[in-house]
Amino acid sequence: MGIMKNIWDRSKDGNSREQRSFIRTAIVAVAVAVLFLFFKKDNVIRWIQGGFTIASQNKEIKLNERKIRQLDGKIEALTGNRDSLEKFARETFHFAEKGEDIYLIEDK
Repeated sequence: MGIMKNIWDRSKDGNSREQRSFIRTAIVAVAVAVLFLFFKKDNVIRWIQGGFTIASQNKEIKLNERKIRQLDGKIEALTGNRDSLEKFARETFHFAEKGEDIYLIEDK
């Protein structure tokens, strides 16, 4: 611990001049590295935030792809089967054939 005492005072270097010089150099190098890594415009914090953003967007892409597959399946079912298309039209757009009565009941 004696080396760390008054590390910047060169008159106290004495026999441990090389060690104290190395410690001073290491402190300055670490300070410069911290400045570049955390306070520069393109810093580590932005890299981490970018990683989280990419992960979030990948989840959203997978969710959208799943929705697209579901909708494609629904389209396939509606175009391939007249009965399912008719049921969809009746339920969604309240279509009816001539002579049919439609009763709309609102959900509470």
